[in-house]
Amino acid sequence: MLLLGRHMNHEHIVAGIAAALQAGALTADAVALEARKAAETEDAADTGKADQAASAPAATVTSLTARRLAQLPVDRRPLPSVAYYDQLLRRRPSGRQGSTSQGEVQ
Repeated sequence: MLLLGRHMNHEHIVAGIAAALQAGALTADAVALEARKAAETEDAADTGKADQAASAPAATVTSLTARRLAQLPVDRRPLPSVAYYDQLLRRRPSGRQGSTSQGEVQ
């Protein structure tokens, strides 16, 4: 975001930060995109294309992760089972009397 200040006006960057925060997108890419949108909107107003920019539908910022997750098919696999591990954790019957070796736990 620091590099944006070299090429864009401060007002556009602040508008980009505000728009990205409002949309819940907390990445530098979202801020840069929204700052460029603010700059384009101002340029369109300066050249007389404000009517076209105002009539365009308001765009929303969508998280790429949320978009990808929404497109995934439903996972129909069964939940993993830990039954195999339960067998390993069962206590062994104490058949031996006396001292134990270093590796055994009572």
